[in-house]
Amino acid sequence: MKRNKLNICEILKISKTIAVVGISHNTTRTSRMITDYLKYEGFYVVGVNPGMPKIDGIDVYAKLADIPFEIDIVDVFRKSEDIPQLIPDVLAIKPKVLWLQLGIRNDEAVQPCIESGITTIQNKCIKIEHRMC
Repeated sequence: MKRNKLNICEILKISKTIAVVGISHNTTRTSRMITDYLKYEGFYVVGVNPGMPKIDGIDVYAKLADIPFEIDIVDVFRKSEDIPQLIPDVLAIKPKVLWLQLGIRNDEAVQPCIESGITTIQNKCIKIEHRMC
């Protein structure tokens, strides 16, 4: 397995655009609170959630492949067993980083991303990591 080329703080310092997969319109859900935090911290954040309209100034797309610009980090709020179905779109858009939030891990599913050079972080909260940098 390839090791991450950059450490987490370096990744967060150079990244500008983040796609949040599993964003919620409910402001009390973790995915939404972290999205709002990232936006407040200056990242350009878009959401990915089928059938959800734009929310509070955040563009939301049905799937990763619909995003018409480059993404630095794909931040995932989905169950570990749902990760395999996301991988084809991740590979298609080729973000610099695939980030699976705290409690989400699927070593087998993310292997193609690692092999294609996409830095992969699993089971870590992007907000917690950002605050520690």
